[in-house]
Amino acid sequence: MIKILWVDDEIDLLKPHILFLEKKNYKVTTCKSGTEAIDIIEEHNFDIVFLDENMPGLTGLETLHEIKEKKDNLPVVMITKSEEEYIMEEAIGNKIADYLIKPVNPNQILLSLKKNLDHSRLVSEKTTANYQQEFRKIAMDLGMINSFEEWVSLYQKLVYWEIQLEDIEDVGMFEILESQKNEANLQFGKFIDKHYTNWFKPNVEAPIMSHTLFKENIVPEISKEQPTLLIVIDNLRYDQWKVFEPLISNYYKKEKEEAFYSILPTATQYARNAIFSGLMPSDMEKLFPEYWKNDTDEGGKNLHEEDFLRTQLKRLGLSHLSYEYHKITNLKNGKKLAANFKALKDVDLSVVVYNFVDMLSHSKTEMEVIKELASNDKAYRSITLSWFKNSPLLDMIQQAQQLGIKLILTTDHGTINVKNPSKVIGDKDTSLNLRYKTGRSLTYDSKDVLAASNPKELHLPVINMTSSYIFAKNDLFFAYPNNYNHYVSYYRNTYQHGGISLEEMIIPFAVFNPK
Repeated sequence: MIKILWVDDEIDLLKPHILFLEKKNYKVTTCKSGTEAIDIIEEHNFDIVFLDENMPGLTGLETLHEIKEKKDNLPVVMITKSEEEYIMEEAIGNKIADYLIKPVNPNQILLSLKKNLDHSRLVSEKTTANYQQEFRKIAMDLGMINSFEEWVSLYQKLVYWEIQLEDIEDVGMFEILESQKNEANLQFGKFIDKHYTNWFKPNVEAPIMSHTLFKENIVPEISKEQPTLLIVIDNLRYDQWKVFEPLISNYYKKEKEEAFYSILPTATQYARNAIFSGLMPSDMEKLFPEYWKNDTDEGGKNLHEEDFLRTQLKRLGLSHLSYEYHKITNLKNGKKLAANFKALKDVDLSVVVYNFVDMLSHSKTEMEVIKELASNDKAYRSITLSWFKNSPLLDMIQQAQQLGIKLILTTDHGTINVKNPSKVIGDKDTSLNLRYKTGRSLTYDSKDVLAASNPKELHLPVINMTSSYIFAKNDLFFAYPNNYNHYVSYYRNTYQHGGISLEEMIIPFAVFNPK
């Protein structure tokens, strides 16, 4: 039974209200002063307090302050005859649950109770009912989707419902959503298998992809009239973007949001270099052998993004633009750039590549504490949001808004929580990534992969004459037969990228102007 304390020096006049609530199975305790209320609260537990503001002795505001000192989480509804702004501000500043103006009627009281005490249950029931209705529609859509635009739309719906259902205690409903995501990824794998190669053919409609993103989506936003800040957050999934977007909305107004497709492999070496060069990997290897490194080559694979950016700007006739490139790989570098951020106010295009999410996903694989903190997608979103709230990157975005800088935010690819192993055999020169492999004489389960025996069709480098690529679908990860059980145990339930899934391939692009 819900227990209410009602504090009012004219409590006898409220008898009809109290009888109304008692008929609704609420238990109401009454008292006539703030001092009495504080004593009662010390001895008894209540679910909510209705508090008159204008009382002799301790005022409502003074009583509110005392109550909050003793029981900070106890909801207090302030009831007052006065509409003076300072009283409202004082009450709100002391974290009241609601604010009602006298005379109040019983239904107002009931609504306030439901809003404060039944809110989670009512929201949960409504959200669950809405998803049950949407579930049937999504299930029907899955059988009919046949375009890259429809896949974007369906994935965005799944992300929306995943976040909506996040705080609901209905485990069964969440399991239904998970099974629907798995089914969607199975169908998406078949779609990519069938259509991906065609996207590179002349006169075939194709989505914006890594290698066309800069020319098609970023260049139209750059001008000498307003400086632009392009932020590329490595490994950022669409759901992670959605949970911290509201923080950016405090400073910026969103002008445009689109999803685009990462190229295969959905790995930094390929996808991010493609963004900055405006080229597919085989073209990068051919035109800029001094900048490109294949999987089997020694050394860092992403050391020449700034060089690729420079060549693309020149090719697009944009050499007259001033630009700066910054890659942030640790907290120290992030703080240093934030401290000197004002220096970018006169730069036409400032590019910041931020590697935190990439480091987080690798840490989850390698550190037990991160495995526990990011044990599932909900936790993974939560830890990303916590990082962003406290990061130098948010500081930079705040400064950019104050300087009137346009903001573009995107990523190179997403990640997927891998659950199931798929056996693969290759020679000693086979690449090490868990979601894609390139090498000679690869042996694998054909139903688990998209196989590219001719890498040229996918515009990927041919490392030697018999090299091929395979890309894991859904939530699979490649495991070698040697030491199989240990390998599977170590990598299961970690976040990986390089393969084919909605989470890895469909990724965010958004443009903002300062508020």
